[in-house]
Amino acid sequence: MDFKGRNNNDELKSEIKNIVDLIIADYDNGRDVDQMDVFNQPDRDAVKDIVIKLLRIIYPGYSRDKIYKSYNDSNRIAIVIEDVIYNMQKQIAIAFHHSPDYANASDETLDCGARCITHEFFKQLPKIREYVDTDLQACYDGDPAAYSKGEIILSYPGLLATTINRIAHELYLLKVPLIPRMMTEYAHSRTGIDIHPGATIGKYLMIDHGTGIVIGETSIIGEHVKIYQGVTIGGLSTRGGQSLKGVKRHPTIEDNVTIYAGASILGGETVIGEGSVIGANAFITESVPAGSRISMQRCR
Repeated sequence: MDFKGRNNNDELKSEIKNIVDLIIADYDNGRDVDQMDVFNQPDRDAVKDIVIKLLRIIYPGYSRDKIYKSYNDSNRIAIVIEDVIYNMQKQIAIAFHHSPDYANASDETLDCGARCITHEFFKQLPKIREYVDTDLQACYDGDPAAYSKGEIILSYPGLLATTINRIAHELYLLKVPLIPRMMTEYAHSRTGIDIHPGATIGKYLMIDHGTGIVIGETSIIGEHVKIYQGVTIGGLSTRGGQSLKGVKRHPTIEDNVTIYAGASILGGETVIGEGSVIGANAFITESVPAGSRISMQRCR
């Protein structure tokens, strides 16, 4: 490439214009990556802000408001709740453009549907907080390195990931497009823990350390389950692609199961029986009965 003569201002402007024209023309190919309807896409920053404010609502004593000032705790939380209701309705209405159920709906219908779903979601917040409280208790009971529950709320990535997942799961059950996954991917980016919002998770889940954990969409996890870092609860194969949509592809983990670091449990028909212990780095594609102890044998 010849770099001589590139300091001429007119030539520089002309070259930049050619580059811009080249890229703009590339948008005319009709591909999925070419669409430019930005106003029909949920705003990632807005969804992130909703998540952060919902965490304030769930844990009201563990964050300081930078904007709202009130010495009355009820008023302080009420302002945050109203703010989230308004912005969640707005984002859900936009997300409905990605739902076949609302393909030809008017703006009034979209707004009405978003309002109803938002209100229904907020009615579920006491239940979400009930489940989150059990997760917090499981983390405290299961980790001798935890000196207080406040320490867990403020610093443990596992609790953060499960809390956001419980928020997203309720929206998933309400058939909100896109937003639940955006929420859990925000948690994924913060913690390294990837839990699909469709996963069904019982009370008292403890995620210890957490980095690298993957829990798939159709997973079913019982109560009092403990999962260490690097665990995959995933599909046996995804070669079928979209033809597998709606099929149970991920395992069922029954109550009181412990899964140690690096274990992979795969397949929609795989059931890990109650009270089982799955050792580190185990690779499991078949069901195991209740009370099993699975471990990798050292080669000699």
